[in-house]
Amino acid sequence: MRFVVYGAGAIGGVVAARLHQHGHDVTAIARGPHLEAITTGGLRLQDPTGEQKVPLPAVPHPSALDWHGDEVVLLAVKSQQTAQVLRDLGAVAPNDVPVVCLQNGIDNERQALRRFPNVYGVMVGLPAVHLEPGLVQAYSSPVTGILDIGRRPDGTDETAHATAAAFTSAGFDSRVFADIGRWKWRKLITNLGNAIGAVCGSAARGSGLYRRAAAEADACLAAAGTDVATIEEDEGRRAGVLTMGDVAGASHPGSSSWQSLARHSAEIETDYLNGEIVLLGRLQGVPTPVNAVLQRLANALAANGGEPGSVDVTEVERLIEEESDARAPIATTATGSA
Repeated sequence: MRFVVYGAGAIGGVVAARLHQHGHDVTAIARGPHLEAITTGGLRLQDPTGEQKVPLPAVPHPSALDWHGDEVVLLAVKSQQTAQVLRDLGAVAPNDVPVVCLQNGIDNERQALRRFPNVYGVMVGLPAVHLEPGLVQAYSSPVTGILDIGRRPDGTDETAHATAAAFTSAGFDSRVFADIGRWKWRKLITNLGNAIGAVCGSAARGSGLYRRAAAEADACLAAAGTDVATIEEDEGRRAGVLTMGDVAGASHPGSSSWQSLARHSAEIETDYLNGEIVLLGRLQGVPTPVNAVLQRLANALAANGGEPGSVDVTEVERLIEEESDARAPIATTATGSA
């Protein structure tokens, strides 16, 4: 089994490095200064135990690989990049190549299934950071993260079990679930706080905004009849697995969305997190003002080069109130004569 890690940022970079360190055949697909740093000096991996330099093979595009038919693609780009990388992958990779989505949100697997028959979802619980070229950081040790996998739309097979075994051998806690979709929905609800941390700062994730955003998600999913792993199931799965520590003398700074703004990326993943709930709410007729405002603010900060944490919580609450008022039904009084 040869792993092709498409996207060597925080998640993809850490997973690729760990697999390589434990003897697996891995090639990363990266771009720009990050690719240049990896190819010239190796990928620097920092964790609570120190720093290691990993001589990770990397290329700029899937067309630069020789495809032999034994590859497993680990898709680790941001969700807004998925459509393009699937087009690039589809042009050169075997049609039956397994595509394993190590991504937030629930839409990536659906996009992949349009082009490839063998698609897998991974519920990722991996506290990792990528802020500068050639460097990724993993904040849990000795277990680096949780990577639970299942076939999409459902089921398990030999590839799922073999991939989980590879993840486990590389220092992750990985289990196979036939119903991985319901676990990924629970992770998406958790990820609704990413926009809060990006817009208002990481400390704001503990504010009432998250509870309100999650309540909207619960209402939408209930209206749609979607099966979701419970909070208790999720807490039980995570209990005692991850042990957080400082890396390079500092604690984990923020979510993947916070990191996008910190890197001054022009794009952010919020459309596929909070925006997924907004979409579901519109389809089901459920109001989602909290998620709609967070989605707009995060997108505006990314588009305008805004700094993470630059919007006060009170301003977000004011905009949510305006959004709620604008969407409220207009009361009418019917009159007539008998």
